[in-house]
Amino acid sequence: MNTFTEILIYLISFAIIVVSSNQIAKLFFKIKLPLITGFLFIGILTGPYVLNFIPQKAIKNLDFINDISLSFIAFAAGAELYLREFRSRMKSIRWMTFGQLFFTFILGSIGMYLLTDFIQFTQGMSVESRIAISILTGVIFVARSPVSAIAIINEQRASGPFTQTSLGVTVLKDVLVIILFTICFAFAQTMIKGIDFSFLTILLVFSELVTSFLIGYILGKLLVFILSLQITTEIKTFLILASGYGIYVLAHLIKIFTKNQFNFEFYVEPLLICIIASFIVTNYSRYRREFLKIVNKVTPIIYLVFFTLTGLSVSLDLIATSWAIAIILFVLRIVTMIIGSLVGGTLAGDPMRFNKIGWMPYITQAGVAIGLLTVVEEAFPAWGGDFASILLTVIIINQIIGPPLFKWAINYVGESHRHSHCIDGEQKAVIFGLENQSYALAQQLKKNNWEVDIVTLRNNYVENDYSDISIKKINNFSLQELKNCGADKVSTIVALKTDDENYEICKLAFEKFGTKSIIVRVNNYYNYNRFQEMGAIVVCPSTAIIRLLDHYVRSPQATSLLLGEGNDKDTVDIEIKNPDIQGITLRNLRIPSDIIILATKRKGQMIISTGYTRIRHGDVLTVVGSIKSIDELRLRFEGD
Repeated sequence: MNTFTEILIYLISFAIIVVSSNQIAKLFFKIKLPLITGFLFIGILTGPYVLNFIPQKAIKNLDFINDISLSFIAFAAGAELYLREFRSRMKSIRWMTFGQLFFTFILGSIGMYLLTDFIQFTQGMSVESRIAISILTGVIFVARSPVSAIAIINEQRASGPFTQTSLGVTVLKDVLVIILFTICFAFAQTMIKGIDFSFLTILLVFSELVTSFLIGYILGKLLVFILSLQITTEIKTFLILASGYGIYVLAHLIKIFTKNQFNFEFYVEPLLICIIASFIVTNYSRYRREFLKIVNKVTPIIYLVFFTLTGLSVSLDLIATSWAIAIILFVLRIVTMIIGSLVGGTLAGDPMRFNKIGWMPYITQAGVAIGLLTVVEEAFPAWGGDFASILLTVIIINQIIGPPLFKWAINYVGESHRHSHCIDGEQKAVIFGLENQSYALAQQLKKNNWEVDIVTLRNNYVENDYSDISIKKINNFSLQELKNCGADKVSTIVALKTDDENYEICKLAFEKFGTKSIIVRVNNYYNYNRFQEMGAIVVCPSTAIIRLLDHYVRSPQATSLLLGEGNDKDTVDIEIKNPDIQGITLRNLRIPSDIIILATKRKGQMIISTGYTRIRHGDVLTVVGSIKSIDELRLRFEGD
């Protein structure tokens, strides 16, 4: 059987396994474990050491899938490093990154060196080789998973200084760890090959880094060019994937050429190149939104393929003999991170309640860490497989332990908003008047996670008819009665009574409570102006239906969109409270691709907005888009 036919058969077999992995891994999600863990498990189960659906010799033929996946994982990591959104926490991010990077790397390397006498494949190695393996272990200890961190933050609707610092450190560490790995990998090759250190060695490492940055810059410009083409998103996605894979091919060709022509290997790091390219597109191009759209769309597929393939490569026989070492390495990594967070947080001046749990967000590892293991395994075939299997066991343990601890930490510092649709509980409304319309409105608001009370003067209503909505009884519309029903503590009041009663309610809310939004249904159009003078939003039933029908006739699609009638679509107002958004122009906001900003309201006045309008604290943006994306945007923009 020729090589092409073999590869085709292996690809078809792997595709079947991937489809199965995507379905079966959902069971792991149901038991509160990451999908990534499920992908790894299915890969191990179907691999050569259990069911042997794909033999050991076939995995090598699938390396090109690994390279394509790794390049895109690097693109996804670089896309998260959007500098404008980390300004207010830069001091904490800097010091915590220093603490985690320095102590985890140094102490992790020392700890691994002390363990080399007890690890089977390192016994009998030279001191230089043990040092090389130790520093490579220290680097991989540093690596973290931005995708896992973002998933947990989104799930918990987390927002606040602790969360912001955690995300900033996670993304920055993954950029720095690639640079650190490039340096350590070059020195490791030198030590293992027995080459003496010299000025030329240092110059070579520096040249490799500079070349990687230069190629990364060129790739970034190439990605901008691809995104600028007038072609379909699918073709752009293919070209971006091909560009990432091309970097791995280029790195391999440079390595072979320098080996043949100059008798030394010049190594450029593909992961670093791809992260730099993605960083350039995200921060210095006008195609950021389209690039993020492609990254968000393709990343789940890439993770499915990559981690399933990684599971196929896991050597179970080695894990069975080295699980004790893996647990020791796991504990060692935790200890180094605890020390790093205490030192880094203290230097940054963060509260001690942050510092003592500051290590919890950085336990989980995924794509980048496994990518670095893959590089080591390919470069050192004699022991690389054993090294990768032990550390992959550590990564799997981190995947299981890390997410629950990060969730606990978010809840401990009080930055989870999972059970509230808003920040600081402001999405509360009181509706005055018990009738069919008020009841229907309350149900709709409740469906969108608002806290709603209906206030009435009536005694003759059947409570069981309104069992799903809170009904409060008052005797009159005095200041004290309004306070008793909680009208002074809500962001929105809806008045559906007579015009005179509505005026009493609105006047007290306007003068005494400073309610953010007052909505009034007027019964007589002649009362329109006196409510409007108080800043109320006035709805006149006699004219509203005519205006609505008029808009449906002239622009049915736009009207349906604004009214949230599309599948999973909504239109909402979002107030800017996040200090990191202050001063950013609308065109530079990092927002999901399916979000459109319709209007900007500043100090009660609508302003004519362009892409160059700078956002200020307290601005209210009217946005339309998918409910999922709106929730993501609200979390980032309304977080103090």
